[in-house]
Amino acid sequence: MAVDEKLADRVREIIAITHKKVKEKRMFGGLCFMVNGKMCVCTREGRIMVRVDTDEFEKLLEKDGCEPMNFTGRTMSGFVYVNERVLRSKKQLDYWVQLGLVFNKKARASKKLVKKKAKR
Repeated sequence: MAVDEKLADRVREIIAITHKKVKEKRMFGGLCFMVNGKMCVCTREGRIMVRVDTDEFEKLLEKDGCEPMNFTGRTMSGFVYVNERVLRSKKQLDYWVQLGLVFNKKARASKKLVKKKAKR
């Protein structure tokens, strides 16, 4: 799946207003914005993925254009896809990006994989 560059630029602009420690990484078939070393928002063609508080997960799924992330054949609680059709205005996109940024403050970073040295 291709990255939607226009959508990525819009997300980048919103995040840059308040966060300087941002890395971009290609994963999940899109472009992920890693804030403070933690996955926050990913852009894909036609939608974004947002990492949200699991306590708000079910309520957010009731919103138009929102569905659970199902990347590996199972629903991943705390990750939602939001369809681009409900992200047309800056206000709409800002709402979802801000949810990701708010949760990012409490989120734990994933454990770094340690590469094992080859045995000789």
